[in-house]
Formats: sequence, C-alpha cells, structure tokens
Amino acid sequence: MDKLKVAGDHFAKLVEEQMNRVEQMKQEEDPIDFSKLDKIIIGCCGGDGIGPAITEQAERVLRAVLKEDVEKGRIEFRQIEGLTIENRIKHMQPIPDDVLEELKACHVILKGPTTTPSKGDGPNIESANVAMRRELDLFANVRPISVPEMGIDWAFFRENTEGEYVLGSQGIDIDEDLSFDFRVITTQGVRRIARAAFEYARANDKKRVAIITKANILKKTDGKFLDICYDVAKDYPEIQADDWFVDIISANLINPEVNKDYEVFVLPNLYGDIITDEAAQIQGGVGTAGSSNIGNRYAMFEAIHGSAPRMVESGRQIYANPASMIKASELLLRHIGYKEEADTVIKALEIANKEVKLTGRDTGATGEEFANCVIENL
Repeated sequence: MDKLKVAGDHFAKLVEEQMNRVEQMKQEEDPIDFSKLDKIIIGCCGGDGIGPAITEQAERVLRAVLKEDVEKGRIEFRQIEGLTIENRIKHMQPIPDDVLEELKACHVILKGPTTTPSKGDGPNIESANVAMRRELDLFANVRPISVPEMGIDWAFFRENTEGEYVLGSQGIDIDEDLSFDFRVITTQGVRRIARAAFEYARANDKKRVAIITKANILKKTDGKFLDICYDVAKDYPEIQADDWFVDIISANLINPEVNKDYEVFVLPNLYGDIITDEAAQIQGGVGTAGSSNIGNRYAMFEAIHGSAPRMVESGRQIYANPASMIKASELLLRHIGYKEEADTVIKALEIANKEVKLTGRDTGATGEEFANCVIENL
C-alpha cells in the first residue's frame, strides 16, 4: 500500500500542476505585433557542443542582412551565455534562473543546440528545449520542408508544450519491476496549435491539413487531439482536413506516389519530433532544416539537430555545417516582419549549398567559409 500511496501522491501533484497550467492558458495574451515595436531585441544563445560555432555564423548572416536597422537602433542583438550542459549541471536546472531572466528580456531568440544527458550519462536534468518551450510558452513548433524537384512543400505544426515531453522527466519507478511515464493533452493546448496550422494554411493558400495521431490506441489523449482538430477545422470550410495514423504517415512521406499531395500537418509533440526528422532527411538531412518555436509573447529559432559532442571532442566544430542555423535565422526574419530579407537569405543559402562543400572534417570547408559565401551573395 505504501507504493500505491507514493504513486497516487506523485500523480496527484502532476494533475494539480497541469490543471494550473490550463487556467494560465485560458488567460493567455494576444500575439505581439512587431510592427508596433520601437526596438526588436534578438537574443543569441549558442548552447553547447557545436552550438556556439554554428550560431555565431548564423548571427553573422543576420547582422549582415539587418545592418541598416542595427545602425538605426531598430534591431538590438544580445549575447546570452550560460546554457551549456556544464552550467546547467552546476545549477541542477534545465535553464539557470539568471539565463532565463536574460531570455525573457528578448523578443526573439536564435538558439544553438543544447545537450540533454541520457539515462546513465549524467544527472536527470530536463531538456533545455523542453524547459524553454514551457517557460516561454512556445506552443507551436513549425518546421518547413521543401524539395521542389520532388514537388514537396510541407509545413509541420508540432504541438510544443504537451504530450510526453512536458512530463518526460517526471515519471516514477514504482519498484524495480514497474515504471511509469506520463503524457498530457489539454483542450486549450490542442485548440491553439490546430488554429495555428489552419491559419497558416489559409494565409498561404494551402488546401489540405493532415491531422496525425495514434488515436486507435491512445484513445483518451490522441482521441482528444483528433476531435478538437476536427472541431477547429469547421471554421475553415475551404480547407480539407483528414487524419492519419503516425505509422502510416511515416511510410507515406517516403512514397513518391502520394507524398507530394500533403501540405500542412498538425501533430502531438512526440510524433512531430520524429516525423519532422524523417522529413528533413528527405530534404537532405537534419543539418538542412531550421525550426520555429512560436508563442504569443516570445519566439525561439533553432536547428532541429543535436549538439554533436563527438565533433567537439575531436576538435572539428569549426567544420560543422551552419546551414540549419542560417535557415533558422531566415525563419526568425519572417517572424519579425522582414520577409524580403528572409527571401534574400534563402537565395544566398541555396547558392552556398551548391558552391561550398562541407564534410564535417578538414576535407571540406569550415562553417565560417560557408557563412562567408552566404553573406557575399546577400
């Protein structure tokens, strides 16, 4: 009975926390209007591993394309240190308090990859990404994938603050034979990610939104996700909404007979993480894909790949490919209203991808040389 009480108390605490989160979501503020700001503050946070190396190159591209507005005081860049795995372990926090305060003083954040220890590799510290998405309420993880020669133009809207990840470090070992992890889905969380996906589809003349679940198995949580997405779809009668199980969609993405028919996807957190990596591989690898993390007040832009500690251990970080972070900077530009500048970055990035050979080793170019090519072609 002691085990049951401990488990019950543990679960009750999680339920209470999530109920409080629901009440906070009911009071959420309207999205920020960047056109009305006198100054936009961009925080640059290198993270760890190869993060500082590739973030530095993406920041150089941003500074080049925003040079005039930086000089006018319209744009301000701030460096944010302390999100390294060493500092997070030192404070035993996914984001140390002083670092979080600095992040909250910015409007948008360009963030390099961060390391999360796996079980057995170090302390049980929550992912900095998960913590940042929660603390800044970055509920929409938007990942575009484009392969024109294959007719592919996808936009993935991954719910960012729920599912397995928000409670991923709060599971419980009942005894040596029994362990539980938890997932959570809320009406408010699903409604806002679904609306973001359908609004994007409407604004970009997309005609189809695919809802991805495993609702035949996870009937409560994925069932709720599916039902609410279809409810939101009623407000967008010009857009076709259909649903797919996550295993089937993972097969369809690599099926040239059908993959070009998809346009916009809306997914719970875990499925979105996995499927967007598969989609990035179709585009050319996870190193080619940037990612937006959007909330009403804050936004964070990053690569979708990890911190590649082995590259650092062998002294190869200068050869890390910054294309994903430059792609993230392009998404940042669009978010703050600099569409023409974003288009310029994309064109310059396409040239660099063709002209500069990156191998991750001294057999190819450095990340700085790659970024130089992008800047020269802006």
